[in-house]
Amino acid sequence: MPLRVAVVGSGPAGFYAAGHLLDADVPVEVDMIERLPTPWGLVRLGVAPDHPKIKAVSKAFERIAARPGFRFLGGVEVGRDLTHDDLAQLYDAVVYAVGAQTDRRMGIPGEDLPGSWAATEFVAWYNGHPDYQELEFDLSGERAVIVGAGNVALDVVRMLALAPDEIRPTDTTDEAIEAILGSGIEEIVLLARRGPAQAAFTTPELKELGELAGADVIVDPAELELDAASEASLEHDTNARRNVEVLREYGTRSPSGKRRRIRLRFCVAPVAILGEERVEGIEIVRNRLVADDAGRVSAEPTDARETIPCGIVFRSVGYLGVELPGVPFDARRATIPNEDGRVTGVPGVYCAGWIKRGPSGVIGTNKKDATETIDLLLEDARDGKLQRGDPSATAETVEQLLVDRGVEHVTYSGWEAIDAEERGRGEPHGRPRVKLVTWDELRAAARSIAAT
Repeated sequence: MPLRVAVVGSGPAGFYAAGHLLDADVPVEVDMIERLPTPWGLVRLGVAPDHPKIKAVSKAFERIAARPGFRFLGGVEVGRDLTHDDLAQLYDAVVYAVGAQTDRRMGIPGEDLPGSWAATEFVAWYNGHPDYQELEFDLSGERAVIVGAGNVALDVVRMLALAPDEIRPTDTTDEAIEAILGSGIEEIVLLARRGPAQAAFTTPELKELGELAGADVIVDPAELELDAASEASLEHDTNARRNVEVLREYGTRSPSGKRRRIRLRFCVAPVAILGEERVEGIEIVRNRLVADDAGRVSAEPTDARETIPCGIVFRSVGYLGVELPGVPFDARRATIPNEDGRVTGVPGVYCAGWIKRGPSGVIGTNKKDATETIDLLLEDARDGKLQRGDPSATAETVEQLLVDRGVEHVTYSGWEAIDAEERGRGEPHGRPRVKLVTWDELRAAARSIAAT
């Protein structure tokens, strides 16, 4: 009998796990279980629409999906449609690759005022996530503030600043394109808690800001002065060194009168979001950098404060994993407790990706991570440590259970029908796709394959 494995989550970690399983020298059947009707995770719904080259990694996932033994079960939520105990009965092993599905909070007054948003919500909205299309972002104010110093923060900055010729050829949703192009925003301010040497941007993303058609980048050279520990760190950190070089070049620029201004601030942190009924401003504190004996640099607040008037705030201070019913969870780390991918104390259960290690790395980081996990799973299989709860369970058993529970799942051919519909909508306009953005539209497109 083949080894039957459920992979929960269809982002990069899930697909790399599935691919490595299907490479095994024993017969393996992989059921990829995904809450949404569509695969690819953040490659579809998190990568900025103006970065199509990054999205091209989905070609590798398509090759994995085409292999014998792979099956996609979209629109199936673990914890609602299938429980963890169900999976333990139906499969020899379960791999959780569910990512980090919520945002870290700042814990400051005013954080919940209307107009204060998690960056993850905005990203999901403009990328067409079906759970976020009812959100309404008021972009009528003159200034937007983004809190954070990573690539997601830069994505939000850049998306707000794109000119018509830059955003219209992308797969940004039509509603988001019109909202961004019609916004009243003249200045976009990014707030970084520590200095330029500690920013988590990747250099290519940072350089892109300076190439935008409709936005000037402004950096105060005084905020680029480095303390001794930060200066020393550049010797061993190529990305940080290049970031500082780019920022120093920005510091020499004078505004050229473009429609929007991007202002990058360092060593400042929000202490309160201000407003009576909605966001009207943000109070920030100037930080000083302090190095410990190991050279690690942290930020300490000073007495210097200022208020920045603004109409909207996007918080981009990190992702957090979410607990799954019946699965161990480390609330402090917001991950599933594990040892190199083996879930602690639960034989036959594994994890990969952000829910395993936390939200770090780039898409490719998940390949090594998933391979490490699957190598342990296959080792346990060889050692006879895996055991299906119901030895007679097959792929058909899973299908029948979903039917009995009234769960309409989307097959991989259903996803291909969605994909074809979206690409067909985009082609006349020179766009890679025009996304279907509601559950009803997505399910209807997936059903169309059964009618042909």
